[in-house]
Amino acid sequence: QHTEHSQNERCVADVLSLCLILLASSAKLLEELPQPPTITHQSPKDFIIDPRENIVIHCEAKGKPHPSFSWTRNGTHLDIDKDPKVLMKPRSGTLVLDISGGQRAEEYEGVYQCSAHNELGTAVSNSIILRQSRSPLWSKERISPIIAQKGQSLILRCRPPAGLPPPIIFWMDNNFQRLPQSRRVSQALNGDLFFSNILPEDSRSDYICYARFPHTQTIQQKQPISVRVLDTVMSLMFPFSPTPAISWVKHNSEIPSGRASFLNFSKTLRITDVSEADAGEYRCIANNHHGSVHHTIRVTVNAAPYWISAPRNLVLAPGEMGIITCRAAGRPKPSIRWLMNGLPIENAPRDPSRSVEGDTLIFSEVQTGSSAVYQCNASNEYGYLLSNAFVNVLAEPPRVLTLPNTVYQVIMNKPALLECVTFGSPAPTITWFKDSMLEGNAYVFHENGTLEIHMSHPSNSGKYTCVARNSLSLSENHVYLQVKEPTRILRPPEYRVVQRNRDVVFECKAKHDPSLVPTMTWLKDDGELPDDERFRVDSDSLTITDVTESDAGRYTCIMNTTLDQDSASAQLTVVEQPGAPTDLELTDLVARSVQLTWTPGEEHNSRIKKFLIQYEDALHQSGVWHNLTEVPGTKTTAHLKLSPYVHYSFRVLALNNVGFSRPSMPSRQYRTSPAAPDENPTEVKGHGTEHNNLVITWKPLTPQQANGPGLEYKVMWRQQGIETYWTSVSVANVSKFVVSGTPTFVPYEVMVQALNDYGPGPKPGAVIGYSGEDFPSAAPGDVRVLVLNSTLAEVRWSPVPLESVRGRLQGYKVQLSSHHIFSPNKTSGKLPDLLPYSIYSLRVTAFNGRGEGPTSATQRFETPEGVPSAPSFFKVSTFDLDSLMLEWGPPYERNGRLTGYTFKYQTGEETCPFTLGTLTALPANKRDAHSNDDLGFPQAYATSQNLSPSRSTHVSCSSSSSSSAMVSPQVDIATQGWFIGLMSAIALLILILLIICFIKRNKGGKYPVKEKEDAHGDPEIQPMKEDDITFGEYR
Repeated sequence: QHTEHSQNERCVADVLSLCLILLASSAKLLEELPQPPTITHQSPKDFIIDPRENIVIHCEAKGKPHPSFSWTRNGTHLDIDKDPKVLMKPRSGTLVLDISGGQRAEEYEGVYQCSAHNELGTAVSNSIILRQSRSPLWSKERISPIIAQKGQSLILRCRPPAGLPPPIIFWMDNNFQRLPQSRRVSQALNGDLFFSNILPEDSRSDYICYARFPHTQTIQQKQPISVRVLDTVMSLMFPFSPTPAISWVKHNSEIPSGRASFLNFSKTLRITDVSEADAGEYRCIANNHHGSVHHTIRVTVNAAPYWISAPRNLVLAPGEMGIITCRAAGRPKPSIRWLMNGLPIENAPRDPSRSVEGDTLIFSEVQTGSSAVYQCNASNEYGYLLSNAFVNVLAEPPRVLTLPNTVYQVIMNKPALLECVTFGSPAPTITWFKDSMLEGNAYVFHENGTLEIHMSHPSNSGKYTCVARNSLSLSENHVYLQVKEPTRILRPPEYRVVQRNRDVVFECKAKHDPSLVPTMTWLKDDGELPDDERFRVDSDSLTITDVTESDAGRYTCIMNTTLDQDSASAQLTVVEQPGAPTDLELTDLVARSVQLTWTPGEEHNSRIKKFLIQYEDALHQSGVWHNLTEVPGTKTTAHLKLSPYVHYSFRVLALNNVGFSRPSMPSRQYRTSPAAPDENPTEVKGHGTEHNNLVITWKPLTPQQANGPGLEYKVMWRQQGIETYWTSVSVANVSKFVVSGTPTFVPYEVMVQALNDYGPGPKPGAVIGYSGEDFPSAAPGDVRVLVLNSTLAEVRWSPVPLESVRGRLQGYKVQLSSHHIFSPNKTSGKLPDLLPYSIYSLRVTAFNGRGEGPTSATQRFETPEGVPSAPSFFKVSTFDLDSLMLEWGPPYERNGRLTGYTFKYQTGEETCPFTLGTLTALPANKRDAHSNDDLGFPQAYATSQNLSPSRSTHVSCSSSSSSSAMVSPQVDIATQGWFIGLMSAIALLILILLIICFIKRNKGGKYPVKEKEDAHGDPEIQPMKEDDITFGEYR
């Protein structure tokens, strides 16, 4: 709506600007043509002057030729040349009456009228009644003091002198201070001061009525009036005490709410823009507890004449017809009288082309020379109206006043208005062209020549021609229309809620016609942005840093071009922690509770969710605040439960979505009386730390829970099922007690009771605890070990006797290289992650809360051999065209006796590996080998010969029954000089290898390593299937 309204305003402004230009052009043209006189400025009808200044009576007029001026005074021609004090300004009818030489202004009072003449007619001004302003003195009178009884009504009469214009009345005291007014004391319309009921404080001797005369700027004062109010003890009843309330009603109708206002404390009803519908009976009603009275005012609406349609100038061509209308209304209805060139029309020269029909002049077939100025006078008993309108008979060819080649720009889908303002006599007809003559429903042709296009589209852009024709000639003009893309905001700003002192960014992205220059403007609450460096406007955003509460409001971004605009708005809400609560008050103070009330602080645009009530105990922990309770944010009171023997002070914090407020000021202190404890210690437990004691522990009471001075704890115990009577002891300032000399691990009933100087707390409940444990006295028996495989074994044992536990059995512990713990109901368990080919020693113990008992007899067992790990490294150290030197290291984990290594290779084109051979494992004191002998080198070597020089070869090495290590050296000999000579040998070798591979795959034969694995048959090692020995495994 804002955007549409702004665009409408822009459109109206553009049209008005164009109209002003065209009106200026028209005025300039008309100034060049013959024109009867027109009054342009004159003094008011009722002209009141200041007698201290020269008198200036205005009369200005225009016409072609320029008019001459004359005046009448009281209906008689005023000869200006006879009075040297009367001057007329050059080329003007304005009179200047010089009274600076001592002449009295009264000598020039009268009725003045100005006439402006040229050869085409005479225009006359209103009848100007010139009167001197007057500010007479107050008549001297002796005013007696007024004595009134309290409660009476009283009127202080002002009776100001009659002035011209009437004076403004007000009441003041001797110190020139206005007297205060109210419903009880007010000033009437005639200036009297009215007291509805007078009071003793109204007694004073300086009630002074002042009259200010605006023209002379003088103030006259009445003699002071003295008022004394008697306050007697007699019981008198006055109808205006207490001060009545005033109301207004209209009989059989409503008082117009939009035009009525109540002034002077409702004692005056004012209605503006009065119409005949406001006539009727109005009733003023005064009410107090004594009753009511009313006064009826009958209103009759009369009116001086006012225009319905004032006469307008008429320009006609010879032979044309026209009318001048003069319509006025008033009450009573005004009479219409016509004049011509200042004379009654019935006394004017007869003109056969003119006729009078009441309020209308009719002209038909006018002729050259019929130009004149006509006056219409509408009058009744309350005033008159006088208006001039000329008839100018001209024969002029058409002229187009619109500037040539004017470019009109309009937004797409908006109406376009192309002006063609013309002048001619007779009035020309207008025709529009764009490539051809325009016609049809898509266009509107206005009487003033304007072409309107309802909905502009890009196809409407182009050159337009308007042609003006009359009987004398024709004239044409070219204008251009450009249809532009509308401005649109694509991403409007969004609603933001931001905390105080944070930053906020409003985005506003828009598009516009590329030929138009855009301007982005931001408003706050429909006004300019504050002049503050915290507001930063960028091309498509507004950033506000360090936001304050005053920044909250409605922000609007407006994208302006010279033709249109678009706007969008978003609200900014600034929030912060609520203000601290105030006015804390304690009520309903009793021994164990109190009522706390408070007044919430400012919410700061974020609703208060809850209040947190805290307290300080000045007796036990001065300066430390504790949370007491919370209440919903809708409440401002809380009933607080209190503890005895506490010196309370309270404070309140408010919480909203931003956070907690500052704490309120503390309340006054409230001290509660001491009492016996309301509760006993909690978390009471009994347990032993030695085999012959019982340690009783508890959570002590806080100072607030103690309820009084002299806090102690009565500790009680007895052996469950054995002892009948309780053993007790009282202790203070501790939270445990040790009972010595107890049997080992027997149940006890334990109680702890709080007491202070004012008595014991409630009877406590008993809890069961056990005295201390001792080490188990027996070891598990019949320990056996079953080896499942090279890494897993199972251990079994017999449980210890229950009486040997001497406590609560918590489980069994198997001591190996690491400890394995099993639950107390287990008599066997698995031992995983053992090392193959290793010897272990094993013992088993039982343990309780005190510790482990004696160990079982040691059991030894061995794990079988396992699969060795891969060689620690494997690489090709050197290679020739037909041989490789291989190098590897022994495995990190042998997991048994190492028996040898297996080597395998395959070519890049083949998928089946070939076994080169197997080396026997070295003795324990040997760490290396060669392919032909067992030598003590730091590493092992092997040589492979008879390799094809044109193929890549993959070679792997594995220790017996292990995974393999692999190396894949690529032999690239394509750049060797003898490469071409060996091509035939290479082809033959490839063919032989393919044949061997084919035979191997079809026979399904075993590799040497496979045969060796089958011969040894290790149950821990699963044999490798032949189908698994593929290229993918070793690559």
